[in-house]
Amino acid sequence: MPTSETVPDNLAGIIVGHAAEKVAIISRGRPTTYGELVGQVRRFRGGLQGIGVTRGDRVAIMAANGRHFAVAYLAVVGMGAVAVPLNATATPTELEREINEVGAKAVVVGPSAAPSWARISGTAVPTVEHVLTADKVDDMLRTGAEAPEAHVHPDDLAVLIFTSGTAGAPRAAMLSHANLLSNIRSTIAATPMHADDLSFGVLPMFHIFGLNVMFGCVMATGGTIVLVERFDPASALETIVDRGVTVMAGAPAMWAALAQMPGVDRVSMSTVRLAVTGAAKMPEDMASLLESKSGIVLAEGYGLTEASPVVTTARIVDGAVSSPRGSIGVPVGGVTIRIVDEAGDDALPGDEGEIWVKGPNVFGGYWHDDEATSRVLTPDGWLRTGDIAVADDDGNLFIVDRAKDLIIVSGFNVYPAEVEAVVAEHPGVRACAVVGVAHPHTGEAVKVFVVAAPGVHLDEESIIEHSRKKLSRYKCPTKVQFVDELPLNVTGKVLRRALR
Repeated sequence: MPTSETVPDNLAGIIVGHAAEKVAIISRGRPTTYGELVGQVRRFRGGLQGIGVTRGDRVAIMAANGRHFAVAYLAVVGMGAVAVPLNATATPTELEREINEVGAKAVVVGPSAAPSWARISGTAVPTVEHVLTADKVDDMLRTGAEAPEAHVHPDDLAVLIFTSGTAGAPRAAMLSHANLLSNIRSTIAATPMHADDLSFGVLPMFHIFGLNVMFGCVMATGGTIVLVERFDPASALETIVDRGVTVMAGAPAMWAALAQMPGVDRVSMSTVRLAVTGAAKMPEDMASLLESKSGIVLAEGYGLTEASPVVTTARIVDGAVSSPRGSIGVPVGGVTIRIVDEAGDDALPGDEGEIWVKGPNVFGGYWHDDEATSRVLTPDGWLRTGDIAVADDDGNLFIVDRAKDLIIVSGFNVYPAEVEAVVAEHPGVRACAVVGVAHPHTGEAVKVFVVAAPGVHLDEESIIEHSRKKLSRYKCPTKVQFVDELPLNVTGKVLRRALR
């Protein structure tokens, strides 16, 4: 990693100082060396400055994992502007809301995101002055004047990333250069990665797990990453074998799919020395199946966007996972946790409590939302996660419940209130409530209980189709149950536990 004397505290400095001829990224089969990547990033940064993007401006990035995303991200944060990664497969309604919420001045649109952008009306996003399609980006990479990394304060905002997180409907979490860099350093120290590693980069980079754990850590160590736009078990296995992948990070759904994939065995997976999972609970039966077939023991961790994201990870001793299966491990360096009971006191050893987190990785709050920020950040800087855990005698943590209503589908956060608001707009719905239910492939699925309006006949498909018009597919209900009434407590709040 570059020293503070060369690039003081700028996140974009993670690609500076490595061997110029070393391959940094492989995108669509095309290798880009660190020397080439540094040049491309600096020319695109110069191009952004040339069109009037300045320090503090928000630049949305709509792109799948690939060269265009990598270059745009590092160029933006390196000039002191703010990168806003967006899910290009989201609906136009969702994308417009997020672009407007942050007041993006420019939008970078990768090759595969062009159809998504075409569905957005320019008048719907009035702050956007520049739309940089893949062709325009490539032109700037050829003609832009190189602009080196700017000097930034560690607390300067680097990234706004949308999360349902701990505070309800999707909000933009503010992550600084120091937040992200500190978590990169802590993660590398806890899960050793090296310059000679080749990583499999399928976690989407609009998600903090893909952005900082996968991409950020690889770039900081000077390793090589194969950026993959979408996960397919057969092509993933082919890449692992053909390229000799050594490091893999993925949500439980990816590992479950590989565990059940024909051809996955100790020979085909023999090069993989570090296998990491997080973002949701890993089913123990799938972890056992993967180990019996391939010999891979997963290092399970825990984190959240508001913590940049890694809080804990499995202990790794001499390259081997030493934490018990089902554990999310122990805190990474520099991160302090408390297990807090309902009275706000530290829980007794062996008792359950909410995970509170403090450290340089903890975010600065939600963009323009002091009320939501105050609900998750205590006055003395503790992040209240809403997740309930217990520690064993060796300090290994185990998640036992969620205090919040969050649903996690294939590692992506879904907040019931957002789904309920959309379903409630259906003219035949009088009331509804959303919960997460177990799913063998995605961990959880979204289920909605619907009370129909008097005299109205509804069917499951009409509710699902209505939801798809305004929600990303992973947020949409896959199960609908019609009921005469919803269970309520004395204050009129829906009892979600009863529905589950």
